[in-house]
Amino acid sequence: MAPELEAGIDTMMKVADPMLPQPFRIRRVKRETADTFTMDLDPPGEARAFSFAPGQFNMLYVFGVGEVPVSISGDPDKTETLVHTTRAVGAVTEAMQGLQSGDSIGVRGPFGRGWPVEEARGKDIVLVAGGIGLAPLRPALYRVLARRDEYGKVVLLYGARTPADILYRRELESWRARFDLEVYVTVDRALAERNRSSWRGNVGVVTSLIQRVAFDPLEVMAILCGPEVMMRFTIMELEKRGVSGSDIYLSMERNMKCAIGFCGHCQYGPSFICKDGPVFSYHEISDLFAKREV
Repeated sequence: MAPELEAGIDTMMKVADPMLPQPFRIRRVKRETADTFTMDLDPPGEARAFSFAPGQFNMLYVFGVGEVPVSISGDPDKTETLVHTTRAVGAVTEAMQGLQSGDSIGVRGPFGRGWPVEEARGKDIVLVAGGIGLAPLRPALYRVLARRDEYGKVVLLYGARTPADILYRRELESWRARFDLEVYVTVDRALAERNRSSWRGNVGVVTSLIQRVAFDPLEVMAILCGPEVMMRFTIMELEKRGVSGSDIYLSMERNMKCAIGFCGHCQYGPSFICKDGPVFSYHEISDLFAKREV
């Protein structure tokens, strides 16, 4: 056997056909909200490791149904488990949420360009997430917290539709308890939840939290993920604070099909989201991002 094939699943993915899904075993399926779930997957092979950069995505294939692109949402330093959080919004993801521990699912990846957290060392970090957009941002936060002394102030701003739609509740509470991380959570609508007390936290869009946060606009990196309308207004607020477009990064997920730039489904101007993104600086795509029909 060639030496490179013994280096683990990450090397195997590179030398294998990128269009051929690898069978992963599902360790656990966890319900996050009414329509959102997290899958923990065990990589195949003796090495049982899967390396990825924060912000990259995989193509997940449900046998007999189809495949969809899903951002990786686990800890990049814990390569023994592959984690994806997604919402059941179509045939593939609805079939996916019906899978159980012990079932198999196909995986192609990792693909794309991730968050530039290494380049941000020495700067303040502001992470802004809307809804399920917290999932693609979570690996970046894991990486920053694992190397916390290499960064300045670190702030997480998270907005959900209602209290019932908040992801990773327990983890958010553990992050809030840290002295080296600021966490602000808001909801669009404060509704009473069954068997819970009414929401007593922030109410309003996530962009309303930006004015509360102190950071150096000349030495900050902002990373955003969520609905495009949310990212659009977040960029406006950040620019008002003096943050340069070259220091604002966003995940531009589109209808990725092949994930390697062949099919053209995810073309965004001269770029392909699957291989040139999904992470872009706002400076790179500002002209296109301003066109709402693109």
